[in-house]
Parts: sequence; C-alpha cells; structure tokens
Amino acid sequence: MTSFKSYPAAAAALLLSTTLLAGDLPADDIVRSPVHDARPVMLAALESPDGTAHGVLTGEVADAITRQFKANSPIYIDVSTQKRYRQSGCARLSVVFWQEGVKLPEAASARKQTIEFGINYCLDGRPPQSMQ
Repeated sequence: MTSFKSYPAAAAALLLSTTLLAGDLPADDIVRSPVHDARPVMLAALESPDGTAHGVLTGEVADAITRQFKANSPIYIDVSTQKRYRQSGCARLSVVFWQEGVKLPEAASARKQTIEFGINYCLDGRPPQSMQ
C-alpha cells in the first residue's frame, strides 16, 4: 500500500471529501493509536483477535486536510476484517477514514465526511496469493 505521505495534500483532501455511508463507533469509545498512514492500523487489525484496530491520522497530510476543510476533529481510521484467508496473516480489510465538522466548498454547513475502501492485505504488506 502506498503511504498517505506520498499523496499530495490535494489528492488526500479529494479522497476525504468523498462521502460514503459507514457505521462508525464514536471516537471517544475506543482507544486510537496516532499514525502517519493507515498501514500500522491495517497490520494491527490483521494481528487482532477480533480483527479490528483504530487509529488517528497525524502529521502534515492530516494537518493540511483539517485546515483545508476547517474540520473540528482529527481524522480517524477504523479497520475491520471482513474475511480471513487460508494464507496465514492475510485478510480482506475494510478501511474507513472519517472526520467530523468538514466544511466542503459550496456546502451549507459542516458535516461528517467518510471514505471507505476494501483491500486484500497480508502482514508482509503484499496481497494474498489466493483469495481462499
């Protein structure tokens, strides 16, 4: 996976501005690790007995996105395992980035913005050899 640090801030902001529906737990109810990209959270989910992990995006990209959209919360990352594969340490992951109080251009008011994607991922950083 490419680190978010390698994306220009504008591209990351465009990704965050895409709204998808996702059920999220309130940020106050879970422990979140500070991270500069999603990879450590994805690895933690792969190693977690319940297949979940949570983080909060920090660093220059997170700061630039928050400033650009005048958001009133950090950028949260939630990863959950959708399916574990036979290959040890490999799974299908759901990765969700979300932020409260995002003010998009031409929007009447600020609101929660979410982006979610799925990825087949292994502890070695590669995709699984088989989807079984």
